[in-house]
Amino acid sequence: MERRNVNVKNVVQSNKMQTENTQLKEVFLVEEPQLGICFQDKSSQDIPQGTKGVPTTLNLLSLFSGCGGMDLGFDGGFLTQSSSVNELLTPQFIEKKIDDNYVQLKKTRFKIVFANDIFVDARNAWVNHFSKRGYNADLFYSDSIVDLVKLHNNGVKVFPENIDIVTGGFPCQDFSVAGKRNGFKSHKNHMGKIITNDAPSVETRGQLYMWMKQVIEITKPKIFIAENVKGLVNLSNVKDIIQKDFSSAGDNGYIVLNPRVLHAANYGVPQSRERVIFIGIKKSALNKKALKELEKEFISDKFNPYPQPTHAYTAKGDMLKKCVVLKDYFSLLEEPDKTNDLSQKYFSKAKYMGSHCQGQTEIKLAGIAPTIRSEHHGNIEFRRLSKENGGKIEKELSIGLKERRLTPRECALIQTFPPDYEFVIERKNARKGTFLVSPSQAYKIIGNAVPPMLAYNLAKRIEDIWDLYFKK
Repeated sequence: MERRNVNVKNVVQSNKMQTENTQLKEVFLVEEPQLGICFQDKSSQDIPQGTKGVPTTLNLLSLFSGCGGMDLGFDGGFLTQSSSVNELLTPQFIEKKIDDNYVQLKKTRFKIVFANDIFVDARNAWVNHFSKRGYNADLFYSDSIVDLVKLHNNGVKVFPENIDIVTGGFPCQDFSVAGKRNGFKSHKNHMGKIITNDAPSVETRGQLYMWMKQVIEITKPKIFIAENVKGLVNLSNVKDIIQKDFSSAGDNGYIVLNPRVLHAANYGVPQSRERVIFIGIKKSALNKKALKELEKEFISDKFNPYPQPTHAYTAKGDMLKKCVVLKDYFSLLEEPDKTNDLSQKYFSKAKYMGSHCQGQTEIKLAGIAPTIRSEHHGNIEFRRLSKENGGKIEKELSIGLKERRLTPRECALIQTFPPDYEFVIERKNARKGTFLVSPSQAYKIIGNAVPPMLAYNLAKRIEDIWDLYFKK
């Protein structure tokens, strides 16, 4: 079944399309791609109420969702390595101990009511996993944010009401050190296609944060969180421009705090990965005390929405746990030829090209991994090198384990995705070796993701300060 895109010019035909495609509204299986837009009434949200009418559930709208690293972190309730949780500082994170290696994290108050990404492989992986967590496939929209906003402006009810928080990792390739660093002058449009003319446009990939700003203006969340690569802060005055643009949302209705660069290894992630986080808070929703505190140049720890580190990598502190190392996460994995896990069975067969080339290094089991990048999919780092190529994991080489690159499963564990998240997904009822998400695409969507444990630390901090900010 081919996916049918909705043309903005044909919005008037939406009612007819809705009737003709009623059977697709309940689509749950990843094998059945949804319509670009399900024209359903999103005005009524069933929000459980706690004491004194305060909502116990906080509705989350996710943009640029990818395979759901940020979404998983904000949803909570997933498995993670025990070493990734600091039992002294954050015992409240743990729902239960599974065994000596894993704990299950507590669920959060956040509920995903909308997710979006233009990449079909990301959608397939997201739907396949989140359907098992009780979410419906029709929450995920594969149209670009530009087209979604245009549909809204043409009278189509696209976005749900009663949104409490908007999250979005707007495309980072144009700000990344690993990318071309074109910044606002991206060479690609909002659908990821190469731009063939020189006409200036707000629809380029490097300016999609402005469309995120429009979604914020439409949905009016109490808080929004925007994420990007650390390289953004080093590109001229890009950080200041983006902060100022976000602040102007809703007629200057948001306080946008100075963005922070968070190192994932300081939050239980066995990886060198730094991300810049922008947090905006709706002024009119804040109580008087919180508004006064957040408008100060220096915000007290009590009101600061950024999470405190739990692990000691670049952070220092007496109660911090030692940083998580790769052997903690890899200790239970079987070799690819011994496993039934497709995400561990398939891996890049790219040969060693010499130490002068990118991705030709061996990971260090007693340390953290380098940044898992989407563009490395073929030349992903080596799990182990042969002795001839400089391999140093002699214990494994001595028992005959072969040179190979990291598998998608190993990359996903490095990102702190739980072991039950399937990334390489075969098509059912099709010839063997055909995929809904191929190994190559699995590497890409994993590399594009926010580490769930980093996102969980952020989510729990936002959850902790919610009533402090908004309880009148």
